[in-house]
Amino acid sequence: MTSAVQAYSYAGPSVLADGKLGLSTSGGTALSGPQTHPRFFSGLLSQAAPAAAGLLAVADVALARYHQPRPGWTRDPVVTCDGGRLRFESFSACGGVYARLDVLELDGDVLDRGTTNVDVNGPLREALARVGGRDPLHLGVGPDELTVTTLDGAVVEKKVPLPTRWLRGFAEVQVMASGWDLRAELAGPQAVRFLRSLPRGARSTVWAVPAGRDLRLSSGAARGGVCLAGTGRVATLMPLLRFAKALRVYGRADGSSTAGAWELELPGMRYTLAVSPQPSRGFSGEGQVLEDLATDEAAGDADVVGMLLNFEPTVELGLLADRSGLPIERVRAALTQLGTAGRVGYDLHEAAHFHRELPYDKDQVAQLNPRLTAARALADSGAVRLLSGDEAEVTTDGGVRRVRVADGECTCPWWFDHRGSRGPCKHVLAARIAARVAVEATL
Repeated sequence: MTSAVQAYSYAGPSVLADGKLGLSTSGGTALSGPQTHPRFFSGLLSQAAPAAAGLLAVADVALARYHQPRPGWTRDPVVTCDGGRLRFESFSACGGVYARLDVLELDGDVLDRGTTNVDVNGPLREALARVGGRDPLHLGVGPDELTVTTLDGAVVEKKVPLPTRWLRGFAEVQVMASGWDLRAELAGPQAVRFLRSLPRGARSTVWAVPAGRDLRLSSGAARGGVCLAGTGRVATLMPLLRFAKALRVYGRADGSSTAGAWELELPGMRYTLAVSPQPSRGFSGEGQVLEDLATDEAAGDADVVGMLLNFEPTVELGLLADRSGLPIERVRAALTQLGTAGRVGYDLHEAAHFHRELPYDKDQVAQLNPRLTAARALADSGAVRLLSGDEAEVTTDGGVRRVRVADGECTCPWWFDHRGSRGPCKHVLAARIAARVAVEATL
């Protein structure tokens, strides 16, 4: 798996002292333009302890490798300010767990809107773990709010390897989450009891099945249940249970995927964990984005829709369709394209996308999706022969593959292994691309 190396340059370390939390920022994108060390917020968080514990939980996921753990991952969380809230996000090194803390109650000055990385260092982590009580905490997102700086004023720099699966995971999880429904909601006491009943084996797989106003555990698939593959992957929920007001569980209503999300309602904030179908299977290989990315219009539509994003709390599809003049389906495909470049996420609680900017550009989309690149190469080389009855033949080095275009079925080993659960294979994508070209040629 290829990796890029990104250098985070901070004006100084993030610190927590005397009830003031100063989060040092790296380069980012803001409404006011590109910033070396953007300032987004200065004010109060209504309750210190839940905020500190939630930020620490997001940072813990950023440092974790749940599948085949090994040290060396030092990714810093991402923060987006949309004017009314702060969203802290991270992804595990193995690509199978996504975390987000939405801080909903801000009391202070919003100085700008945008996205940046924030420094979460060892001393800060120790300080966050010691925060108690529910007194307000002064928060500054930006270098001018630091209460302590390095003695010589030198820049703090971190060089971090970023595997391509990390960004692919961000793209895949927002597409998959948009297809998940609320499956269960528990009040605080029931949520605490259920989560503490999970098997201690980190690799255990269970199903959470609605039972009245509660959830029960099942060792196998059950109607209406949500799968949790690898119970150890929700460990960062446990320190937050003392603040929990409710637990919401999201998944596919038809049970077609074992991925899902777990959302804790905290005082003035929400903490969300999305987990991939298996501990050994990160979000990056799910292929749910490929269908939208394969359309001829997606890249151009993404440019149009991207210009309309202004770090809003929610991105409304209908409003974007009206402003862009595009139909809803093309707007949705454009958001997928933007998601692959790290520019949109998805909020399950609000059932809406949101705008953020990760440090990648659209030119990396092909590199991040080799299956789509291979499909376009097959279509361009004339390897696809369209047949009657919505079928096609795709000639490859491994032989001729028979494809049912609409149903997405293929005779290749990939389809027999996954049967569409990880997106279409390259042969199906190639056939659909060729079919669109053929239709356009007759117009």
